[in-house]
Amino acid sequence: MIENTTNRQVTYSKRRGGLFKKAKELTVLCDAQVCLLMVSSTNKFCEYCSPSTNTKAVFDRYQQATRIDIWEEQYNSMQKELAQLTDTNNRLRREISQRMGEDLDDLDMRQLRGLEQDIEESLNTVRGRKEKQISSQTETFKKKVKSSEVQHHMLLQKLVEARFNYGYVDGGPNEFGPLMDLSGGEAANQTYGFRVQPSQPNLHGAGYGFHELRLS
Repeated sequence: MIENTTNRQVTYSKRRGGLFKKAKELTVLCDAQVCLLMVSSTNKFCEYCSPSTNTKAVFDRYQQATRIDIWEEQYNSMQKELAQLTDTNNRLRREISQRMGEDLDDLDMRQLRGLEQDIEESLNTVRGRKEKQISSQTETFKKKVKSSEVQHHMLLQKLVEARFNYGYVDGGPNEFGPLMDLSGGEAANQTYGFRVQPSQPNLHGAGYGFHELRLS
């Protein structure tokens, strides 16, 4: 074997090309049905098959000629795997049925206790997950409520400031009582130190126009 990896791959490529050339010559010149399969040391697969046939047909003719079933071992392996999968499927279906309270007649006391324990553990897992979901949703709701309260407080503060700036405080201290309670009272209390003295009688209670403001 060629020790150098690069030289080995180069040699393999050249010899593979030569073999494929010979296989094509046999097909064309001798009307032979040729099937050539090659796998390199790097697990690269190469194949040549005569145009008049295919790989499976060549294998079938080989089995007929030699009376050797080259698929028997693989078939037996597949049958064994299928049997294992069938047993696993039947066992799982039976366990599911028993967890739903069915097919319990054949179970003895030990098996019934084991089934009961398994169901209780599953139930505890489900309850734990449900409580976690409820806790998470509750925290999210609390955050939303807190955010709404902050926004509400800010809007009340802006409303009080707007009424103060435009002099809408003629109604007396009771007018802003609810706003003072909701907004903390600080901004609202500042407006109660003023009252409107209209410069013209017919503007009294209009809520706008020119006013004299004086400290009460």
